Amino acid sequence: MMMDMDENSPLFAIAIAAELSEMHPQTLRQYDRLGLVSPKRTAGKSRRYSMRDVAQLREIARLSSEGVSLEGIRRVLDLENQVNELAQRVRELETALADELLNRPGRRVFAADEAGDVIPLRAGTRTQRNTQVVLWKPFTR
Repeated sequence: MMMDMDENSPLFAIAIAAELSEMHPQTLRQYDRLGLVSPKRTAGKSRRYSMRDVAQLREIARLSSEGVSLEGIRRVLDLENQVNELAQRVRELETALADELLNRPGRRVFAADEAGDVIPLRAGTRTQRNTQVVLWKPFTR
């Protein structure tokens, strides 16, 4: 059975996640208790970290080295997660709107005439082209 894997797939045991994030496993356990990084759990209750979790651990280490407190780090991570969720929702809504506009029967199409006025058209029709020949003569003095 093939399993779809992405950045949120729980892959790494705590020892591997600690090595990838360059932290001690006990630090990862503490961050889990504090709710900074919450890895998935197996049926046997052992932690499984995803690539996203590892990236978040590295971000925690970076912020901590810059002097940000753990509570400050929690707030930063919460805000980043909220931004990511909202961006995903915007993408979903944009896709739904585009699908609705493309699939709506009788949708309105507009064009502009020579004077720049708006002309409503039915979907699938074109404006009539002006096929008149115009001769231009510049003023001669």
